[in-house]
Amino acid sequence: MPINKIAFGGHNEFRHPGAIKAAAAEFFSTLIFVFAGQGSGMAFSKITEGGGTTPSGLVAAALAHAFGLFVAVSVGANISGGHVNPAVTFGAFIGGNITLVRGIFYLIAQLLGSTAACYLLSYTTGGLTTSAFALSGVSVWSALVFEIVMTFGLVYTVYALAIDPKKGELGTIAPIAIGFIVGANILAGGAFTGASMNPAVSFGPALVSWDWTNHWVYWVGPLVGGGIAALIYELIFIDGTHEALPSTDF
Repeated sequence: MPINKIAFGGHNEFRHPGAIKAAAAEFFSTLIFVFAGQGSGMAFSKITEGGGTTPSGLVAAALAHAFGLFVAVSVGANISGGHVNPAVTFGAFIGGNITLVRGIFYLIAQLLGSTAACYLLSYTTGGLTTSAFALSGVSVWSALVFEIVMTFGLVYTVYALAIDPKKGELGTIAPIAIGFIVGANILAGGAFTGASMNPAVSFGPALVSWDWTNHWVYWVGPLVGGGIAALIYELIFIDGTHEALPSTDF
């Protein structure tokens, strides 16, 4: 059971060079991702009427987030695992793949990276607004389900391609697959909730613009979705008996 794998870590981790370097990697990866994703939305709003609310704006946002996350995960993978998302970190913790102490390190770094990216965008664009995520045409409960389901897909993908010890050669495509699922989810839910799937991505814009309307949805939804994905994958596949297929079977 995953609950038996949960590790809390010790106070020594707070001073361990490896943990500090991993947190730094999460900071820079999150900064890169949020700067590209949030910046694309701001740029599109500047050059077009309607911005991200138009079909072309939604496609642009999906591509920017997919490409940005692909890079952000890739550059952090060998140092921190390339989580770039508190929901991924929470899922990894639930499955016993990261200690609570290191998870807290990651969370702080991710929130700081997102905030730094939004402040940089605000400064470099001459004070343009870093818009907070908002609901559009759906209730808070519908939005919550949207975020749960989308984040479930994201963290399930992370588990299958990055965490599963039997992933084999499939692990090499993890960053691009993770980027693709985020891009696809933005096309599916972006018009309704903004398709955050990531509390850090929501936190930075909300803090800089000081708009906390329905902000809780963007924490509860991703954390619940990520936790469910972790539990299901750990219980059925990692704790189960699935065999790794030879690469010739793909």
